[in-house]
Amino acid sequence: MTLARSGHPGLPRFSGRISSLSAFHWRGFVKFLGLFSLCCLLAIACSRQPQTTSSPGSVAGSSRISMGTTAKIRTLDPADSYEVFSGNLLYNMGDRLYSYELGTTQLKPQLATKLPEVSDDGLAYKIPVRQGVVFHDGTAFNAKAMAFSLQRFIENGGQPAFLLADTVDSVEATGDYEVTIRLKKPFAAFPALLAFPGTCAVSPKAYELGSGKFKPAAFVGTGPYKLGQYASDSLRLDTFDQYWGEKPTNQGIDIQIFTSGANLFNAFKTKQVDVAYQTLDPNQVKTLEQGAERGNWQAIAGPGSNISYLTLNLKEPPLDKVEVRQAIAAMIDRPLLQRRIFQGQIEPLYSLIPTVFDVNKPVFKRYGDGDASKVQALLKQAGYSTAKPLKVNLWYRSNVPNNVSAANTLKGLVQQKLGGAMQLELSSVESATAYTNLDKGIYPIFLLDYYGDFFDPDTYVQPFLACAKGSQTVCQEGASVGQGSFYYNQRVNQLIDQERREQNAGKRQQIFGQIQEILAKEVPFIPLWQSKDYAFAQQGVNGVRLEPTQQLPLWPLHKAS
Repeated sequence: MTLARSGHPGLPRFSGRISSLSAFHWRGFVKFLGLFSLCCLLAIACSRQPQTTSSPGSVAGSSRISMGTTAKIRTLDPADSYEVFSGNLLYNMGDRLYSYELGTTQLKPQLATKLPEVSDDGLAYKIPVRQGVVFHDGTAFNAKAMAFSLQRFIENGGQPAFLLADTVDSVEATGDYEVTIRLKKPFAAFPALLAFPGTCAVSPKAYELGSGKFKPAAFVGTGPYKLGQYASDSLRLDTFDQYWGEKPTNQGIDIQIFTSGANLFNAFKTKQVDVAYQTLDPNQVKTLEQGAERGNWQAIAGPGSNISYLTLNLKEPPLDKVEVRQAIAAMIDRPLLQRRIFQGQIEPLYSLIPTVFDVNKPVFKRYGDGDASKVQALLKQAGYSTAKPLKVNLWYRSNVPNNVSAANTLKGLVQQKLGGAMQLELSSVESATAYTNLDKGIYPIFLLDYYGDFFDPDTYVQPFLACAKGSQTVCQEGASVGQGSFYYNQRVNQLIDQERREQNAGKRQQIFGQIQEILAKEVPFIPLWQSKDYAFAQQGVNGVRLEPTQQLPLWPLHKAS
């Protein structure tokens, strides 16, 4: 079946994206509106009797696991789901062509039986798929069902549809158990994109193809869990007896949605729930970490892939001067933010590419952290001094508490160290308004965060630095416009195109290194910090792990006997 081009021109990336994969990639609004994303809480408790969702974890000794969260679930439809928590549910309830070996970033076949056979021109991907797999409704899985699922992901026009719509030209079942996917342009990271949770297989008998035809409160896939119950404040996942792969070590998962982090925090401390994953404030995380040190429960931490950064508007003075941008980069004191605001629950970040990727190059370390002498030297080059101070306006999201604290800390740092040579004024706006106006160029500097769409460094480079149309140093159309930076560099565009075509991992790493060096020299963005992920588990709950790919597998969870 051949796919017509779809997509969402003009749609802000915070609820999907701006227009194309060469446009602004966000997970900000949908995934992280008000979400601290440093700590994650998912509570798990046990109950032996037949499932009840009214009081998760209230019955000791059960082989079911109850999980608590503050995340709101907008939809479970894979073609429309774009939030972190619902993506984690789809990861556990569904299967994709590819997934990752637990504990690693190594891509492995899942519904595929091997890695794809790629044509010499890099456009055709031939993928054999498994036999003997059935959907939760009993429908047999085959190549036609997989092609239907991918086609539906594209054509139904959900929030993540652009991920495939802008990349895939056609999907076809070229055999009973073989799918062939043709791309519009070569894209070396395409297999990683096929591990995105929403690309999971869904039953052709349970779902329809067509714009807007979604089932937000249903899920019929092929994974180890099937959806037993869906309500506004709870979900029940039951084990799927006919699952083809590794069976869960529990008898099901009960999910309770709490109205606040405080309620979830108290539920965990009083052992009403067992494991914690979304979301607590830094003080609550610190308290639970201290309790884990005393042996009260378990604390599991891992590097996250959510990044926070400053976007700088290069269209207007004074930020059109590279020395000004470099001076602001030298002014940032990441360890200070780590200590004062986050109590150590972040990692300083010196590139847009998080440290979870081996291509990360900490290029912004050249500016130091809060180096006043370097800042003043750069300001002098740009023509600024205490007699003629640099005045810049930093915007932040008023509804994101850590952004408020970070902005005020940076202002205090400037006042303390620079003696009036730089004046940082603060302004705030609610998230939704900010996301609507970023591409209008009205914000000189904005403090934002971002979560990559799939596990590949491309998703932390192309959505920031690519420009489809520009002149001199200003972008008119493209990803950097959606970011509010308007950065344009034709050499960077060429390098992005090269890394997307390059199949050799070593050569691709070199290209990413070149891109990061240019980023640090020209400073259209300033990386600030990278989140940490946290989970907390009661003693006796085993198998809780945070994957390097930012997923929490549910099937290994079990209570000690």
